[in-house]
Amino acid sequence: MINRENVKDVLTLALPAVGEMILYMMIWVFDTMMLGKYGGKLAVSAVGLSSEIIYTFVNILISTSIAVGVTSLVARRVGAKEYDGAEEYATLSLVISIGIALVLSAIFFIFSKEILVVAKADNSILSLGVIYMKICSIGIFFSMLTTVLNAVLRGTGNTKTPLIASFIINLINITLDWLLIFGHFGLPKLGTKGAAIATSTANFIGFLFIFIYVFKRCKIKPRIKYIKKFNIKELKELLTLSIPSGLQESAFSICRLINMVMIMTLGDIAFSANQITTTIESLSFMPGWGFAVAATTLVGHKIGEKDYKKAKEYGDTCIFLGMSIMAVCAVLFVLFPNFLISLFIKEDEIQVIKLGASCLMIASLEQIPTAISMVVGGALKGSGDTRRPFLVAFISNWVIRLPLMYYFIYLHKSPVTYVWWITAIQWTFDGSLIFIMYRRKFSKAY
Repeated sequence: MINRENVKDVLTLALPAVGEMILYMMIWVFDTMMLGKYGGKLAVSAVGLSSEIIYTFVNILISTSIAVGVTSLVARRVGAKEYDGAEEYATLSLVISIGIALVLSAIFFIFSKEILVVAKADNSILSLGVIYMKICSIGIFFSMLTTVLNAVLRGTGNTKTPLIASFIINLINITLDWLLIFGHFGLPKLGTKGAAIATSTANFIGFLFIFIYVFKRCKIKPRIKYIKKFNIKELKELLTLSIPSGLQESAFSICRLINMVMIMTLGDIAFSANQITTTIESLSFMPGWGFAVAATTLVGHKIGEKDYKKAKEYGDTCIFLGMSIMAVCAVLFVLFPNFLISLFIKEDEIQVIKLGASCLMIASLEQIPTAISMVVGGALKGSGDTRRPFLVAFISNWVIRLPLMYYFIYLHKSPVTYVWWITAIQWTFDGSLIFIMYRRKFSKAY
């Protein structure tokens, strides 16, 4: 049942989260857009491939594992008014994330060339991609820590401060992109290197802002005393939630990365068109992600209070609103595909624009199923269930998407539009299956 009070509660949490993620995504979008105008499809391909690799592993290890786990656990502890327990989980998550961030950043910096070679980057893309990845590896360390601190804030019901942080990061990134890529105000024209410097600088300043806020003003914060009295039981509980969630993301992201390597075999035009379409669609995912965050937090709070009926009501409301907004995105993809693609590339790249527009129109079909998959997954995670979303993601990506991609794209070199027909099939299956699981879980248990 959808009622006004539930909608108000959901929007209070979801809209700042949607805005936050749109702003974070805009870092990648503006890098792609400005470099597309500066260097055409070559720059787009180099930054697109490097970014995809970086954020694949960041998402697997931090954004959808540790961050999701700590949001769910903090939300349930806050709902149960167990604030000390919430702080212990916040501390554990930050300590683990610092270790992961150090290792991952070092790997990207030291082995950037080897990573891109494995990803089948040709020499023209390789030279630009290595520079971009090395510089971004510095900023990504701070970005990962920001993600975890933001997750703690969301668990307490605060989605507004992460939104402010993302606005600061975006403002700095866009300004420095414009100055350093094109060389305005007498600065050197740095192109790809300028975009990477802008991104890393913005991520560092964003981390400083959120770090100071959490440790000075947040009611739940990491504390040194919890490091000294290390609790193995709570570590296990955090990892029990985080690992399946990370595996879910790895099932999706590693599959997508393999698919990207396959798409590269279709040539620069196909790869560039696909990359721009992916960038645009990533923006449409942000409403789904925002309502997933709201579902995780609100369902988690109500489970902590043992109000299971209200937990289900919040889950249903989040699903309905997420579907509605992403349906609007689907309409925009159908009505304005050429305009949207042309924002990211030089006007004379006619083939890229035409092919990208076709891909974007097909992508409209997967918007509602994707919304269902994301928001239902968030609701299940709020209830402490990260296993079902992982199983669904594994089947839809590795049993459906990857074999079809291998057959049509890698073996038969079908047009890149086939990629989007395949993902539409995948998301339709994914959304349908996880929704059935959600209904059964909540109807039986609650």
